[in-house]
Amino acid sequence: MSHPQDLSLSEQAALVSSGELDPVELLNATLERIEERDGALRSIPVTFPDASRRMLAEAPPGPLHGVPIGIKDMFRLPWRGPRDGTPREQMPPGESAVFRRLRDAGAVVVGVTNMHFWGGGSTGHVSAYGPVANPWDPDRCGGGSSGGSAAAVGARLVAGAVGVDGGGSIRLPAAYCGITGLKCTYGDVPLQGYTHEFATMDAAGPMCRDAGDARLLGEVLAGDPLPAAVAGGLRVAVVRDPFWADLDPEVERACEEALDASGWTRIELELPGAEHAQIAAVARLTLEAIHTIAPEDLADADPIMRALVKYEKLLPAELLSRADLIRAKLRRSLVAAFERCDAIAWPTVPAPAPPIAAPVVELPSGQHPADAANVRQSGFGNLAGIPGINLPVGLHSSGVPIGLQLQAAWGRDSVLLDAAEHLERATDRAYVDALPPVAGAPA
Repeated sequence: MSHPQDLSLSEQAALVSSGELDPVELLNATLERIEERDGALRSIPVTFPDASRRMLAEAPPGPLHGVPIGIKDMFRLPWRGPRDGTPREQMPPGESAVFRRLRDAGAVVVGVTNMHFWGGGSTGHVSAYGPVANPWDPDRCGGGSSGGSAAAVGARLVAGAVGVDGGGSIRLPAAYCGITGLKCTYGDVPLQGYTHEFATMDAAGPMCRDAGDARLLGEVLAGDPLPAAVAGGLRVAVVRDPFWADLDPEVERACEEALDASGWTRIELELPGAEHAQIAAVARLTLEAIHTIAPEDLADADPIMRALVKYEKLLPAELLSRADLIRAKLRRSLVAAFERCDAIAWPTVPAPAPPIAAPVVELPSGQHPADAANVRQSGFGNLAGIPGINLPVGLHSSGVPIGLQLQAAWGRDSVLLDAAEHLERATDRAYVDALPPVAGAPA
């Protein structure tokens, strides 16, 4: 048998269920792998072996019985309050809804995954635990805000992790780290006991190596089946403006080649209002969260973030109303679009993961902060509440992965997983099975 941590989530679950893999051995191997490989990545900064072993001893039969899972630092656990990437607990210990779903499925929470400070960035380079590094190149960003979950799965520290996506925070780091990340339809995964449970843009979801694993973990998180179907005959829409504009040429080429390989029927579409999605997403994210930042939390932040938050506190509430007008327009556009197509496709990020030391990206138009460029690609889905998925589709000449994003109509998460599995077969799993250097190291 392979090293337990080199097995997929589905393989781990099946082997534990059949008795061929001892779940105690699997948990110990997971903790050892984290200790051996995670130092430079800082993806799982906190483990709790005693609590994990207790959880395993009490685990009921279920689809994830005995399988170790990482959980983003935003959910209450009975033995630990979430910190949101900051030095302080943001909520007291307790049982979040996501914890209960994992527990009831027999899973074992093995550690807390690193994240961008307050969830306020797409790079993961700002955190109380230190920057999240990329398993393909530890000098580059692992992404945010669910960067620790993405890096841990990419590095084969855990086979599955939980992320949350408020402005791209599952899809963006999944693209940077070369994994499959599904942002579920808004409201499908309950967010009680989550630090931003007030948010109208946030949706949780699975972060795994491939679509099959994401389906398994996604069903547990959503509490409903995500039935599989054949996706060879999908109608996939390409929205050129603004989502296919000003891209790194290698990113554009890899995404186009993936769509060509799929054999899907392609439709060119326009989405009225899409040009305003970026600013509306930023306004909504900023203003609905600003009330949660206490003075002592602000004091913990770095100087740039403190200055930004002080500026944001001066923004008028009227901007929320304007953002919601755009949100309504986008939803109407999507209703019309999904009468013509099954999914919408565009690159998940416009450029590869930038260096931690200088988190800016180079585009044909020049140099841009990574956050602004990334939210252009991802904020649309959060405003609309539709499900979205990142699929690994290439490797950039800089040595880090390239991701394609698919989005579907509300409640059609299973269509995205079907599409992802179809594309995996069409590309001979070249990218979902690719190993970053850290994961190719001897066990």
